[in-house]
Amino acid sequence: MSGGYIAQQIVNGVILGSMYALVAIGFSMIYGIIRLINFAHGDVVMIGAFLTLGLFQTLGVPFPFVALAVLLAGGLMGILIERSTFRPIRGAPQVTGFIASLAVSIMLQNLGVLALTAQPRNFAFPDYLQKVIYAGPISFRVIDMVIMFTAMVLMTVLLLLVHRTKLGMAMRATAENLEVARLMGININRTIMAAFALGSGLAGVAGLMWGGKFGQIDPLLGYVPGLKSFVAAVIGGVGSIPGAILGGYVLGLSEVLFVGLLPPIYSAFRDAFVFSTLILLLLFLPNGILGAKVEDRA
Repeated sequence: MSGGYIAQQIVNGVILGSMYALVAIGFSMIYGIIRLINFAHGDVVMIGAFLTLGLFQTLGVPFPFVALAVLLAGGLMGILIERSTFRPIRGAPQVTGFIASLAVSIMLQNLGVLALTAQPRNFAFPDYLQKVIYAGPISFRVIDMVIMFTAMVLMTVLLLLVHRTKLGMAMRATAENLEVARLMGININRTIMAAFALGSGLAGVAGLMWGGKFGQIDPLLGYVPGLKSFVAAVIGGVGSIPGAILGGYVLGLSEVLFVGLLPPIYSAFRDAFVFSTLILLLLFLPNGILGAKVEDRA
């Protein structure tokens, strides 16, 4: 097994990890503020993919405007989910939120099948994004570079927003202690809504990337990426944005290397590997790589 082959697999892992990281951020942001795992979050990936298909391939909208539209549409979908489902049950037992998020996820999947049919759709970007670039023994398409670059830019902007703006300060304060943040005059409803919007916007863009990378989408697309991104968030430390980013890349690299370095007969077990990795890691790091202990939080 050559060094060039291993380098190629590492590049593939970084590309996959970039998409996992974008989705995992939303899981961590929402959990960090309201201690809720939004299982409908992965279905926003599906919405972003189909919106891209409609705007780009059907209407011929230029790629940069499609990316912006998908980001905004994902954010609006997050706001809609928060306002219609999670805000009315805020303060209810935590299990109520889990059940509600599962219900929203199943509803979105079935609405997708009803409106779009379960038939997979081919997802083809134009030739200039499909062009293959060679760097020594490593090859990748232009869309792969776009995925990595866009993910890095979006994650950097998000981190700057969280750590350098008043909204970010409000989000961090709310994550530490919701009631104290409310007493300090922070608009809790607006802060939580912003967390849903930001996280869902990134998930929508991840849907655009997923379609461009794998070339086929369907209404059930978001289930597996959403589940694996949740695993990435847990690996990194659920509630931690840097942890979600780290977990996404760790999971993406691990999954690709598992498939690429072992005999082909084991490739069908990649999902089992993902969840086995989660179990083993949590045995040694119950709070994830960068997660804070619950008792350390205010």
